[in-house]
Amino acid sequence: MSEPNVFVLVLSYNGIKWLKDCLPSIFDMDYQNFETVVIDNGSSDGTQDFLREFFPQVQVIALQQNRGYAGGFNAGLEYAAQRDAEYFLIMNNDVEIDTHALSALVEVAKTDVKAGFVTGKVYYFDRRDVIQTVGRREDPITWAGTHIGADEKDIGQYDQIKERLFADDIYTLVSRKMYDEIGGYDPQFFLHCEEFDWQLRAKKAGWKIFYTPQARLWHRGSATTGGAGSPINNYFLERSRMIVIAKHGNRNRLSRYFFWSMTQALYRLAGSVLHLNKITLKARLARIFGLLSGLCWLFHRKPATSVPWSIEQLSRDLVQTR
Repeated sequence: MSEPNVFVLVLSYNGIKWLKDCLPSIFDMDYQNFETVVIDNGSSDGTQDFLREFFPQVQVIALQQNRGYAGGFNAGLEYAAQRDAEYFLIMNNDVEIDTHALSALVEVAKTDVKAGFVTGKVYYFDRRDVIQTVGRREDPITWAGTHIGADEKDIGQYDQIKERLFADDIYTLVSRKMYDEIGGYDPQFFLHCEEFDWQLRAKKAGWKIFYTPQARLWHRGSATTGGAGSPINNYFLERSRMIVIAKHGNRNRLSRYFFWSMTQALYRLAGSVLHLNKITLKARLARIFGLLSGLCWLFHRKPATSVPWSIEQLSRDLVQTR
């Protein structure tokens, strides 16, 4: 029996420097039946010319403008579905994937007809044996909580195949059958929490999330958006988390999250002011703006289609101060 047809989908925005490491690792995988697609999310760095010259075997979806994480990947999912993909491997571009990873993911996916998502070990790119995540815990406030295994040296403590409540989608194998049933990412989420929403929708429909230790990947971490503590990340994390909790939770859960996060944000903002720390002040301001934007979404229900001007200014000024 032939192996299922997998489309590897890599989303990239001005990411030539990341694709140089990412794509060769994909081509070195030992799985025999996959195609590689780069979704160029409105880049201005010559990504398409670069791919034509150095990686002509890659299929390219050229989007004219940045559609965000959800919108970009949705274009890739639609493209692959039209070409009879049986599974999709969703991947960030700032990664290197292990040779055996795709084979391991597919092997687990085939063991359960309701396996909607399968992921594996994620390590830090510059600390090759230190875990970034092997799944996520449930949290009473944030719902999708802290990363399992974060900052632990891998000594085999997570070497069993497990079902997970939640998982990051730095890379994840997605079932075509699940996609046909519930659709892809919700375009309400320009950045962050789109996988959280997708997984909640899938679980409501009876689909499962699995983790396998036999799949490994090394991740730089929010490279495209300036790092985990950048204004862009802070803004969209809070906005998107408010939206997903509003969509799937109750009023008490949403109120609890908003007041907890706003209290934390104001406290930390005060600390930045007290210590005259311009860098952290900008990121913490962006967090407050994100919470307020999420609150406004409850009334207008309109998706974000770009990074707000105010957040771009905070990010630009932050780069200039470094």
